[in-house]
Amino acid sequence: MARTLDPAHRPKVVVCGTRWGRVYLQAFLEPEFPFELVGIVGQGSDRTRACAQYYEVPLYTDVEQIPDDVDIACVVISSGVQGGRGAEMAQAFMDRGIHVLQEHALHHDELADCLRAARRNGVQYRLNTHYPHIEPVRRFIAAARALFAKQRPEFIDATCAIQVAYTLFDVLGRALGAARPWGFADIPEIPEEVRALTDLEFPYRSVDGVFSGVPMTLRMQNQMKSSDPDNYTHLFHRITVGTDGGHLTLANTQGPLLWSPRPHGPEEAWHTVRLFDTDAEHLTYPSATVLGPATGPDYREIVGSVWPGGVRTALGELKHAAIAGEDPLKEGQYYLTLCRLWQDLTTRLGYPTQLTRSDAPDVLPADDLEKAALAVGPKDGWND
Repeated sequence: MARTLDPAHRPKVVVCGTRWGRVYLQAFLEPEFPFELVGIVGQGSDRTRACAQYYEVPLYTDVEQIPDDVDIACVVISSGVQGGRGAEMAQAFMDRGIHVLQEHALHHDELADCLRAARRNGVQYRLNTHYPHIEPVRRFIAAARALFAKQRPEFIDATCAIQVAYTLFDVLGRALGAARPWGFADIPEIPEEVRALTDLEFPYRSVDGVFSGVPMTLRMQNQMKSSDPDNYTHLFHRITVGTDGGHLTLANTQGPLLWSPRPHGPEEAWHTVRLFDTDAEHLTYPSATVLGPATGPDYREIVGSVWPGGVRTALGELKHAAIAGEDPLKEGQYYLTLCRLWQDLTTRLGYPTQLTRSDAPDVLPADDLEKAALAVGPKDGWND
C-alpha cells in the first residue's frame, strides 16, 4: 500500500546502485537536506560496501529486505536498453508501495510497464534525465521560456554525445513546452571521396529534423568505448535556440549561457557616410552577453555540488507529486514520446562507432590559450 507523504515529513530514501548512484548519495551530504538516506541497495561489491560504510547506512542486496517505512527508492542502475534490471527493480519497489525516481534511459515498453505499475499501486514514478534539474540547464530553460514568450522559436541547433541524446530532448521539451510534432530526415552517408581526405574518424553526424514544430539540426557524436561508456565524449550538450531577435546558447551543459542579438543593419545605414550613423537602438546592444556566471564550474564542483543539486530538485518534484496525488501517467506520456523520438534517432544513426583507444585524453586548461588570446590587441595587423 502506498504511503501518503506529509509535507512536513522528511521522506526516507534508499539509493539503488553506486556507479552513477554516487551522485545521488552525494546529495545527502548537503546540510539540512530535506530527505533522509536510510539505505543503499546493491550487489555487495567493494565499492558498494565502502559507500554504505561511508554514509553509515545499511546495505541491502534485495528489494524484499527494504524496511516497510521507506518512502522513496532512487533506482540508479541500468535498465534493459543497457542490459540491466533497473525497470524490474523499479516495479518491485512500487509493488511494495514505495515511490520511485528512476535514472534514464528506458526503452519505451519498459517505461510503459513502470507507469502502469505506478498507477496500479497508487504511487509516484518519475523518470529522471538529470540534466534538466541542474542549475545551469534550469537557467537556460527559464531564459528560453522568457524568450519564447516574446518571440516564437525559429530554429534549434544542438550538439551532444549519443549517451545524453535522450536528456537533450528533455531539455528542449521543457524549454519549448512540448516535443510534438517531431520527426527526423534520413542521415546521408559521407561520400568516400570526402572520407579519403582525412585519416581521422568523423566524430559527428548531422541530423535534420523537427522538434515541437521547430526546425532542428543536430550534430551527434555517435561514438562509444564499450568498456568505458561514460568517457571519451567531446562534450555533453551545446544548445542554441533562435528567434527573430537573436539566439540563446548554452555553451556547455554546465554553462555559461549566452544571449546574442541578431546582427541586422537598418535600411538607413546603407545610405549614410558611416555605417553607424543611425539612431537604431539595437546597434547599442552588446553582440553577446553572458546570462549568469561568466564561466562554468570545474568538474570537482560539478560532481560535488552541481549534479547533486539536480538530485535535490528531482526528489523535490517527486515529493510534491506524491503529496498532491498526481497521476504519474500525465507526465509519463511526455516521456513515452521522448522514448519514441530517441529510439527513432538512434535507429537512424545506427550502432555507435566503437572507439579502441586505450590512452586517456590530454585534457588542457585554458591558461595557455587565454595568454595567446589576450596578446591580440585592437591594432594587431594594422600598418601604422
